[in-house]
Amino acid sequence: MSVNTSREVTSKSDATTMLKIRSFINGEFVEPSNGQWLDNYDPAVGEVFSQVADSPREDVDRAVAAASLASREWSRLAIEGRSNWLNKIADGIQERSAELAAAECRDSGKPLKLARDFEIPRAAQNFRFFASLIAGSSTSAHDSPIALNITLAQPWGVGGTISPWNLPLYLFTWKVAPALAAGNCVVAKPSEVTPYTASLLGEICQSVGLPPGVLNIVQGSGGTTGQALVEHPGIRAVSFTGGTATGAKIAAATAPLFKKVSLELGGKNPNIIFADCDFEKMLATTFRSSFQNQGQICLCGSRILVERSIYERFRDAFVSLTERARVGDPLDESSDLGAVVSRPHQQKILAAIERAKQEGGRVLTGGTAVNVPGRCANGWFVAPTIIENLAQSCSTNQQEIFGPVVTLQPFDNEPEALSLANDVPYGLSATVWTSDVNRALRVAEQVQTGVVWVNGWLVRDLRTPFGGMKESGVGREGGLDSLEFWTQKKNICLCRN
Repeated sequence: MSVNTSREVTSKSDATTMLKIRSFINGEFVEPSNGQWLDNYDPAVGEVFSQVADSPREDVDRAVAAASLASREWSRLAIEGRSNWLNKIADGIQERSAELAAAECRDSGKPLKLARDFEIPRAAQNFRFFASLIAGSSTSAHDSPIALNITLAQPWGVGGTISPWNLPLYLFTWKVAPALAAGNCVVAKPSEVTPYTASLLGEICQSVGLPPGVLNIVQGSGGTTGQALVEHPGIRAVSFTGGTATGAKIAAATAPLFKKVSLELGGKNPNIIFADCDFEKMLATTFRSSFQNQGQICLCGSRILVERSIYERFRDAFVSLTERARVGDPLDESSDLGAVVSRPHQQKILAAIERAKQEGGRVLTGGTAVNVPGRCANGWFVAPTIIENLAQSCSTNQQEIFGPVVTLQPFDNEPEALSLANDVPYGLSATVWTSDVNRALRVAEQVQTGVVWVNGWLVRDLRTPFGGMKESGVGREGGLDSLEFWTQKKNICLCRN
């Protein structure tokens, strides 16, 4: 079949060309009806490399109408049929994995090897996992002498998803795949900061022949496109991952409309290290959990709590390891950290470090922007930063920074560790390091987070529920929890004569 590409190339000047990333509506790539475009930067070089559509409400209306029409057939498609389509999309991702990884690297500034080895494979896995999961789904029934009750899980019809810029295709597919698997058609909005791979996914859907309207991708800003999506009466369920402040606005906007909402929000995650841990394994993993993707993962352990008897040993070893890390060109395989996602975000991170100093923090390493020579001389890089000597109540220990910045705090005993861990408004994840199984269970049960890793980090079984407590969100996604979110229960009571 013919494919109209997502990437229209137009002339920006006599010397350069500019990619234009368009919305994908009803199986076709379309320009914004208002003619408005947003600049999209390559953060590693600090230059605009494309423009992305800033789709208005009218374009969201078109997408919802297309999804609503397509849902009449998609919702009635046999499970095997939906499963086959999801596997075809996964095949398409794998076939274009090198291109997707390069696009993710350019869009976000992250090391190419991270996108190539971790994020793009996970995007394909998301589709395969839910394709397999629905194949084993069943309808429940309850029999009695007077009636037979059959409970159906039916799709909402049209679902809306909004995904963040830090793990663009990884989290975009984490929402879209279960919604499609459950029988919904989808209107999905990627972040306007990292729109590239979502657009390529639209090309993949075209190439495999996915029926028009089943997946629609509306590009644009949160205040324009995102707001129109959240408020649209034709969208009955919304899944959002992003900042807590935006999540609060979505909750307020959807509540009067009685929409089903899942919110995966920010975190200020504790990494609790006891003296009896496997020190070398802990040290290597703590470096990764602190600074992977430049600390721009909601699950990064940004507060490192260390039992006092090993505090100095850990501090010195961790600082030494961090100082050996290489901040560099994302295309360089030797780079441990790449660029942060944008200049405003770089300035936000640096301002947070200055605030930490004003709060009495002592910067042990990092704390500055990094100048990477060569093609990245104008890019937006920040040195991995470790800070100690901060009070628990200070803003640095209470508010999410979302960058390569961690704080160190000693503790004397288990109750104090738990008190420090729980004394924040967030509750997304925690990591516990100990060789004592009983202690691990005690701490894991009492720490106020939705996910707890013991002696590891970011080990994910897609069957398990994922989500946060307190200001880290509402609802759970993953496995059967995702399918439950994207369906509504209907009970049919067959009365006996």
